[in-house]
Amino acid sequence: MNVTQITHHDLDGYGASTVVGRFVDVSRIVHVPRYSDVGPVVEAELKRLGKAREPEMIVMTDLGLEAVAVTFIKSFAALNRRRDAAARHRLIVLDHHASSVDQLRDGKLEPRVDPEAPNVKRFDLEDRDIVVLIDETRCATRLAYDHRALYASGEAGSREVGEDPILAALVTAVDAVDLWRKDRAEFQAGLSLDEMFWDNVSNLVPIGHPWHDRFVSDLLLGVARLLGDGATPAGIEGQVGALRTAILDRYLADDAGDDRTLTTRMRIARVLARSDLFHPLSDGTLMSFGLDSGTFQRVSDLIMESGRASRVLNVQRAGTMSFRSNNETALEGARRFRGGGHKDAAGGKLTSGTAFSLADAIAQVEPVLNPPAPDPSASPFGALKNWKG
Repeated sequence: MNVTQITHHDLDGYGASTVVGRFVDVSRIVHVPRYSDVGPVVEAELKRLGKAREPEMIVMTDLGLEAVAVTFIKSFAALNRRRDAAARHRLIVLDHHASSVDQLRDGKLEPRVDPEAPNVKRFDLEDRDIVVLIDETRCATRLAYDHRALYASGEAGSREVGEDPILAALVTAVDAVDLWRKDRAEFQAGLSLDEMFWDNVSNLVPIGHPWHDRFVSDLLLGVARLLGDGATPAGIEGQVGALRTAILDRYLADDAGDDRTLTTRMRIARVLARSDLFHPLSDGTLMSFGLDSGTFQRVSDLIMESGRASRVLNVQRAGTMSFRSNNETALEGARRFRGGGHKDAAGGKLTSGTAFSLADAIAQVEPVLNPPAPDPSASPFGALKNWKG
């Protein structure tokens, strides 16, 4: 069964995706940085699932259910009712936000409390293929671990915590820091894990590249291994560089063009420059979305040096735009977006202010950067063009 996970863009969200990925093959992970971005994501998923012939599974973790997410859950149930029993999709929602309970109640869904687990609130959609579970006492990472039988079948779903001490160390550390439990011994460990996460989640392997989730998960598990061995926060900080190098050495073991004398960022930049991370616009400009500024600078230079493009553009979620060129067209592009700068290095701003995805950014950039030619028939004088008196 094809599995998609939609999760938050923070330590708990990535912790949850790391856990889920250890027990079931996940085809695609969608990270949502802002709860306001959940709407477009779930609407697109609903349309896709409506056309899917085979049953699929959606696992939603740590999203803080807003009204649009509740609407999606109810629409998912309605979609399932229209499908044959053998083709019905599965939906697993694991969350721990108190506001989610309020939003579900506003959507006319009342919680059912299990007497044996009073902290767990379940919401009945009258569909055995849909599970909505809220537990305010556990982070999403722990929920994904403790309730893995919901999405993983057979032996994988029934493993005991003690069988995987590294994953257990990750779960307890994330749980302590995400719930801000300073009374727990694992709280300091969770803080060090959180610092490492934010220092590395977006500035090396960006979202959109096939390595992204694998890289972040391998880093999290590497730090969890150190935590299990009793490493101090300072000790972990000192070993993060070595962890990154070891991970990259594994990824590039068969890459004849890899140069291990370079820094991690330089080595990854060479990989990114060869990837499909950049989308070609109609004028040949290659565009990326959400790249770290330092990474974009290095990768754009490598792309232009290779001859793939003469102008490269990066758009951030906040709507800021960075143009680079080797033919003095960067400034020309930036000026179309109220920007300025140098001939080969300039910046601008999306007119709408923000973008939530690469597709959204493309839809905003393309018509401004490459406006369509005017349609002569739209002119009030078009009808007179071939008229003869």
